[in-house]
Amino acid sequence: MKTWKLYLSGEIHTDWREEIEAGCSRAGLPVAMSAPVTHHEASDDCGVAILGAEDSKFWHDHKGAQMNAIRTRTLIGEADIIVVRFGEKYRQWNAAFDAGFASALRKPVIVIHGTDHQHALKEVDAAALAVAETAAQVVEILRYVIRGELAGYTDKAEAAE
Repeated sequence: MKTWKLYLSGEIHTDWREEIEAGCSRAGLPVAMSAPVTHHEASDDCGVAILGAEDSKFWHDHKGAQMNAIRTRTLIGEADIIVVRFGEKYRQWNAAFDAGFASALRKPVIVIHGTDHQHALKEVDAAALAVAETAAQVVEILRYVIRGELAGYTDKAEAAE
């Protein structure tokens, strides 16, 4: 049986990744999950911590972004499905970039966000193959995609038995 590789991109201030992981585990779905570095300070400071300090905040951020891109590009490239969550509190420009990058690679993208972001994310939503509002909906999408199972529906052959 195939193990599906999921890349979970986006906001880092809630436990949505853990909710998807727990839901997939409960459903017995054969998935392996990866994500960007979610320790905010480590992600911001990795470049200067490893390669040396910068006088300019631009170059400080640039070094970190380039190092993070090594991880992000590799894991998105290896993933079967990319899930991108846009949170309520912060603008996740990097998440929008990840969605666009994944779309350019012709990877299936599932987007999660609330109704208040519908207009701002209309282009991202148009490129996605599914737009959900909750982690639970993502788990149900994955159950359907991976197993062909839809809650409340039974196979005609099973029903006849």
